[in-house]
Amino acid sequence: MIPRPLGRSGIEIAPLVLGGNVFGWTADEKTSFYILDAFAAEGFTAIDTANAYSRWVPGHQGGESENIIGKWMKARGNRAKLHVFTKVGSDMGQGKKDLSARHIAEAIEASLRRLQTDYIDLYFAHWPDDTVTQEETLEAFSKLVAAGKVRAIGCSNYDEKLLSDALKVSTANGWPRYEVIQNEYNLYSRSKFEGAVRDIVLREGLGSIPYYGLASGFLTGKYRSGADAGKSARGKGAMKYLDAKGKRILAAMDDVAARTGAALSEIALAWLAAQPDVTAPIASATSVQQVESLGRGARLSLSANDLETLTKSGV
Repeated sequence: MIPRPLGRSGIEIAPLVLGGNVFGWTADEKTSFYILDAFAAEGFTAIDTANAYSRWVPGHQGGESENIIGKWMKARGNRAKLHVFTKVGSDMGQGKKDLSARHIAEAIEASLRRLQTDYIDLYFAHWPDDTVTQEETLEAFSKLVAAGKVRAIGCSNYDEKLLSDALKVSTANGWPRYEVIQNEYNLYSRSKFEGAVRDIVLREGLGSIPYYGLASGFLTGKYRSGADAGKSARGKGAMKYLDAKGKRILAAMDDVAARTGAALSEIALAWLAAQPDVTAPIASATSVQQVESLGRGARLSLSANDLETLTKSGV
């Protein structure tokens, strides 16, 4: 696998990022360690999490995923070999999305403590916050970069206007710019990335690490009828994709699978990684076997005809 650059950050990664949203949720600490060990053994380095993971679970406060990753890195002594991405901006009890300078300054310290590290490779604005200016947010991020607490910054869930304005603010003030965008993007859901956002990514040389690469598990082929919703904790969320378009995509993926022998999840990731505007898709796993499959997907090269077939199926 040839490493790919994350914008102009100086960071290069293989075409796969491990999603940490399941750590402390559908994967307990012991299972999470197995998953992380398997991911590292496959030769990958990039792990994505957020301070809010997994706040949605009853009894959780957020930070559970970061805590597990931090414990694992300390136990393995491998921090220097990894690229750790985390995020700020979700509601952590304030009752709102929050990209204020005060919250960013507090949140980075909490994330560093949980991750048991003194720097974050890539720090994301998780969600837009229309209660503060982009100047306030980006200046706060610039201070973290200057202090060596963050190597590079990115944004998640930003539309074309927000991203464009942010890049202008950074340029005007001489501050670090968002080098990477993390938006939802997969064979089924394309509107939050394709079009104007993608044009900016290509024009400005940004990196892109899309989330929901497997569409909440739908693109694994596991959920093909309403009766399949109970197959996992994520099954109910996958049902929204089970319409005529979703079935058409699954049929196209089945055809490609028959020709290549690859699993549907591997095909979905290979399609994403083949897009010229994508650095690396994010995908999570709850077992070592799933990690091994993700690795095969990152290494899978699809033919031009197969890529075209898949692309057209989701239109």
